[in-house]
Amino acid sequence: MAMVDAGGIRLHVQRTGPADGRVPHATVVLVHGLLTDSLASYYFTVAPAFAAAGLDVVMYDLRGHGRSERPPDGYTLDQNIDDLEALLDRLAVTGPVHLVGNSYGGTIAFGFAARHPERTATLTLIESEPATAAWAAKLGRILDRVMTQLAHNEPDALAWIIAHRGHNTARLAKGAARLARETTLGRDIPASRVLTEEAIRAVRCPVLGVYGGESDLADLVPVERELLTDYRAVVLPGHEHSVLVEAPAAVGGHILDLIRAGAGVG
Repeated sequence: MAMVDAGGIRLHVQRTGPADGRVPHATVVLVHGLLTDSLASYYFTVAPAFAAAGLDVVMYDLRGHGRSERPPDGYTLDQNIDDLEALLDRLAVTGPVHLVGNSYGGTIAFGFAARHPERTATLTLIESEPATAAWAAKLGRILDRVMTQLAHNEPDALAWIIAHRGHNTARLAKGAARLARETTLGRDIPASRVLTEEAIRAVRCPVLGVYGGESDLADLVPVERELLTDYRAVVLPGHEHSVLVEAPAAVGGHILDLIRAGAGVG
């Protein structure tokens, strides 16, 4: 575990690699989702398998999340991409990396790939999409519900979550409400600069989309296939938005196949 100064903000980072002392073949960077998520969703799912496969694995908590610093403002998508860029610089990761992003983390990863094609080897979007006007509007609606139902009516909302989703989900939701209440995240993300269609089409690295078969994001597959030059998709039946946690072996296996194809990882 380490705290890294990434351009004026301290980010909590976990880095792991092959346990047998092998020199890693490549670096994979794992970017988690929004509000209720942290690097733990990777630490307890796919990260060990990636390290065992010979990869240098970098995980970090986004600003405001997990153990990273929580500034009161500065939560736009571009600022999150800036954090990723500064973090890789601080860690001296100079070669092309394999980016994996879950939910909002995939939107960050895609933005990084669009900004730095020379630093991106492959890109995996787990239940995620690039930043478009439609994406910003959808995130605005989601974050508005968080602000109104959780941040402004927390006791009743948490009681419902405990009854229907359990105490652990309620604990995560309570943290999400605090983040939304104490920062400008809820306003910053929907107001973020989005990508043009031209910028999305310019992403030429191999891209993998992984979706739950019961998730509405699976409808993005034909759209992304039309926009992206080198795109493949996996839809896992019976799963929804939490497919990373629900089916880590399947998700991790498909990501490793993509990385092996581009980096020769055995």
